[in-house]
Amino acid sequence: MSALSRHRAFLLGLMGTATLAAGPALAADPIKVGVLEDQSGDFAAATLGKVHAIQLATEEINKAGGIAGRPIELVLYDTQSDNTRYQEFMRRVLQRDKVDVVFAGFSSASREAYRPIVNQLDGLAFYNNQYEGGVCDANMVVTGAVPEQQFSTLIPWMMETYGKNVYTIAADYNFGQISAEWVRNIVKEKGGNMVGEEFIPLGVSQFSQTIQNIQRAKPDFVVTLLVGAAQASYYEQAASANMRLPMASSVNVGQGYEHKRFTPPSLANMHVTTNYIEEVDTPASKNFLAKFKAKFPDEPYVNQEAANSYIALNLYKQMVERAGGSTKRNDLRKVLAQGDVCFDGPSGKVCLDPKSQHMSHTIYLAKVTDKHAIEFPKVWEDIKPYWLGEAGCDLTKKDPSAQYTPSNPPPKS
Repeated sequence: MSALSRHRAFLLGLMGTATLAAGPALAADPIKVGVLEDQSGDFAAATLGKVHAIQLATEEINKAGGIAGRPIELVLYDTQSDNTRYQEFMRRVLQRDKVDVVFAGFSSASREAYRPIVNQLDGLAFYNNQYEGGVCDANMVVTGAVPEQQFSTLIPWMMETYGKNVYTIAADYNFGQISAEWVRNIVKEKGGNMVGEEFIPLGVSQFSQTIQNIQRAKPDFVVTLLVGAAQASYYEQAASANMRLPMASSVNVGQGYEHKRFTPPSLANMHVTTNYIEEVDTPASKNFLAKFKAKFPDEPYVNQEAANSYIALNLYKQMVERAGGSTKRNDLRKVLAQGDVCFDGPSGKVCLDPKSQHMSHTIYLAKVTDKHAIEFPKVWEDIKPYWLGEAGCDLTKKDPSAQYTPSNPPPKS
C-alpha cells in the first residue's frame, strides 16, 4: 500500500465517527473545530498533511490542558477536491454540528464556494493556504502567504539574477488570473518586459503549443502558476522539449513537493518563495518535523500548508484564551483588533495583521537543483501582508466581505 493510500485509510477510519478528541478527557464542554479538507481527489497530496498537522496540534494542546481548560474536538469531513462538497459540509458543520470554528479549503475556488455560507451563518473560518490575496472579510483568518509576500520578493530577485524578459503561464481561474496580475505589475514596476502570458484551463494536460510559444518568445525565465494534477504534466513535457529555462512559482514545491514526486531534472532551476518546507534547516523546523514524523511516520512530505495549519490552531487557542475563553466571533475580532496575536512556530515568529486578518511570514527562496535537492539562496525575514491594509481594508472598522485585486482595490473611504 502506498503512503498516500495509507493516509486515506487512516483518515477514512477517523471518518467513521466524524469526530476526534485527542489527549486526556477534560471536564468542560469541548471546543469543536470543523476540518473541511481534501483527503481525496486532485489536491489530496498537498492537503492530507494539513489534516495531520491539525491533529498534531490538537493532541499537543489537549495534553497541555486544552483551550481555556476545554478540550478540542475535531469534526472531520473529506471534501474530495469538490467545491459542492465544501458548500454542503460547511452548512453541516455550522448548522448541525455547531462547531466553534472551521479550518477549510485548498484551492481559491473552494474558498470562494464556501465563504458566502460562512458569512450567511456568521461563522469563523481559517484558510491556511497560500493564495492570490485580496480577501477582506471579518469571517476569515488567513495564515497562508500572499502575493505581496511571495512576488515582491521573488520577481525582483529573478529579474536581477536572470534578466527582465518574463513569460507567465497560469491556471485560468481567480488564483492564476490575480497572481498573474501581481507578476505583471511588479515586472513593469521593475523595468521588465512581459513577453508572453497564457491562462490554461484546469483540465488541460497537453502543453506542446504553450512550449512552442515560450520558445518563440525567448524569455529569460518563466513564471508558472499551474494548479492540479493535469496541469502538473507541463514540467516533464517542458523538460522533454529541453526548455531548460529558469522557472519561478508561488505554488510549486511549497505545496505539492513536486521536487520529490517528479523525475529529475523536470523541476530543475525552479525557484519558489515559500513560508515553510521541510528542508528549512532551523531548530524550530527540525523540532516540528521530528514531532510530525513521530506521529505520522508515513507522511511523504511536510509542506507549508501543514505548517500553516499547525500554526493556525495555536493562534486560535491564543485568541480564545485572550477573549476570556469565549469562542464568539465578535469577541475574537476584538482580540485581533488589539494586535500582537503571534506564535513562534516551525517557520519562525508569525503575527496576524489586525486590519486584514492575514499573517506575517519569513519567506524562503527555495531553488531546485538538477538532482531535485533544495538550496536556499535568499531568506526574507518578517514580511508583512502589507497590501490589503495599505489599500484600504480595515476589518477593525468595517467588514466588506469582499475580495480585492490591484486593479480593483478597496473603495476609498
